[in-house]
Amino acid sequence: MENKNRKKILLSVLIAFFIISMGASNGSSHISILDTISIILNKIFNLPLNESITSPQISIVWKIRLPRVLLAFIVGGCLAVSGAVIQSVLKNELASPYTLGVSSGASLGAGLVIVSGISIPFLQGFTLPLVGFISGLATVFIVITFASKIDKTMSNNTIILAGMVFSLFVNALLTTLIAFFTEDLESIALWQMGSFAMKSWSYVVLITPFFIIGMLGVLRFTKEMDILTFGEEQAKLVGVDTQKAKIKLFVYCAVLTGGSVALSGIIGFVDLIAPHIVRKIFGSNHKYVVPMSFLFGGCLMVVTDLIARTVFSPIELPVGAVTALIGAPFFAHIYFKKAR
Repeated sequence: MENKNRKKILLSVLIAFFIISMGASNGSSHISILDTISIILNKIFNLPLNESITSPQISIVWKIRLPRVLLAFIVGGCLAVSGAVIQSVLKNELASPYTLGVSSGASLGAGLVIVSGISIPFLQGFTLPLVGFISGLATVFIVITFASKIDKTMSNNTIILAGMVFSLFVNALLTTLIAFFTEDLESIALWQMGSFAMKSWSYVVLITPFFIIGMLGVLRFTKEMDILTFGEEQAKLVGVDTQKAKIKLFVYCAVLTGGSVALSGIIGFVDLIAPHIVRKIFGSNHKYVVPMSFLFGGCLMVVTDLIARTVFSPIELPVGAVTALIGAPFFAHIYFKKAR
């Protein structure tokens, strides 16, 4: 099993590199994938460029397309890892990090920035992502605190219900805000749909700390997640502090999801689809599920972003709309299969 998984991991990494290169090569002006790979290798390892490559092509790939593709890859990976963790901890195949209210909190924070026009001097354009992240994280902390107060064991049903209640409440606040500032409705709606358009290297740099902190935190608890899949009672019998493990995992998921949502808007279903595909291929061992969910989620996001910006070019679709078109049937399939 170990050898089989190693071969699958190597193949997955090669496919991921190909998908990233494909994403960076396609757009309004097509650049061959071999030229794109040559440009990437030249910039990273200083390898010689293909003779046919021009300066404008280098600028297009390195300065415009590759940052967007890498941001999409990291965001997709972070969301997928969060989805894998939440599904395992809550023992619910249909659960997602948005269950904890991250998206609702981030939307309210973003809405407040948009209608007020607030801009922190040294952050300027990054004020909205920062406020969105803080709002999303704050919502998760409120949900966890509320769930722990009304149920000291923090049962899965209590967490899910608390998340739903606060999500609905925060969404109601956002709806009320929009009712008073209808002229900002379009801006808020576009942000909520999710997009990687006009995202530079600075966005890739910004999301990197969230990715590192969240991933390292989650990877520390892979054994606990394996044990939790057998149920909380069994986990307690072998010495796992289930409440402490849950809270820490939820916080790390909030960091991964909050950072992603803040920088790209709300993009659903990647966190649902990728972990299910990974478990089918690699099994349920979380030392494989977590890193491979990141890889598969990243690839899925790059592909959906590529579809969003090329299918109806020059019109660009919101990425969230494309993932919903793909994810909704997938969600329905899982639900009805589970019901049967």
